[in-house]
Amino acid sequence: MSQPRVLVTGASGLLGSNLALHATAQYAVVGVTNQRPLANAAFDTVQADLLEPGAVARVLDAAQPDWVVHCAALADIDACEQQSELARKLNTELPGQLAQETARRGMRFVHISTDAVYDGTKAPYKETDAPNPLSVYAKTKRMAELAVKAAHPQWLILRPNLFGWSPNGVHSLAEFFYNNLTSGQAVNGFTDRLFTPLHVGFLSEIILELLAKGVHGIFNAGSSDSLSKYDFGVMIARQFGFDEQLVRPAHTESTAPRSADLRLNVSRLSQALGRRLPSVADGVTRLYDELQNGHRHKLQGMLAVAAKG
Repeated sequence: MSQPRVLVTGASGLLGSNLALHATAQYAVVGVTNQRPLANAAFDTVQADLLEPGAVARVLDAAQPDWVVHCAALADIDACEQQSELARKLNTELPGQLAQETARRGMRFVHISTDAVYDGTKAPYKETDAPNPLSVYAKTKRMAELAVKAAHPQWLILRPNLFGWSPNGVHSLAEFFYNNLTSGQAVNGFTDRLFTPLHVGFLSEIILELLAKGVHGIFNAGSSDSLSKYDFGVMIARQFGFDEQLVRPAHTESTAPRSADLRLNVSRLSQALGRRLPSVADGVTRLYDELQNGHRHKLQGMLAVAAKG
């Protein structure tokens, strides 16, 4: 029996690029990009605007994947507030259409949602807790969950908070801290925002493991422990040898409504995998190792070569 073919949307983003790279070690991978094409990638790429009529069907028919992991989204919370119609099309309509088309073709489908579907009032959250999204971003992602459930008989939805290296170097909170601290710039770390971040490499491996096991359903996807964004910044500073005094405790100031406490209960995911999930510290150590072993450079090189071309 041949190995499954994997199609990853949003392949120039934080999760999409890392997932596609991880998957190439085991599977044939096609990465779909739109406005940020990749060059010199270790996997096949297709450039397509999936919002164009017929584009989803054309890409699926051409790539013939067995598994589709939908990572593409308008994830900038403030941009979603300002461009609510685009957010609705990208974050709700597109996942629903992908779920319909993959179901029609008998393909497995994974939708990447967000921890922001919870309102932050009664953490740590279990998957059975009622979502109450606050922002346009969170609302469109919640509507996508419902659309995917309605369209695909064996849906798999993950609600993560993730960090790691990305091709453009500015996609994750870890990169925000690293970029500023490496130049000696003081940064605010929010003491009033609690979360359960998971390293993107661990999340990539988890997605592939769940697919290989044939698991479906909805799962919170985070580390085995939680912390404040301030403590996360201090952890980054210590791991990379920066001055942790540059991370200044602060309270959130935001134009978009954001949930304050998004700690996740990840026991359901842990049970599905049959093991304990990594800690935040495990993820920060992996982040450091990826700087040393050239993984960050490889990701950014894929985008840089494309930009020159």
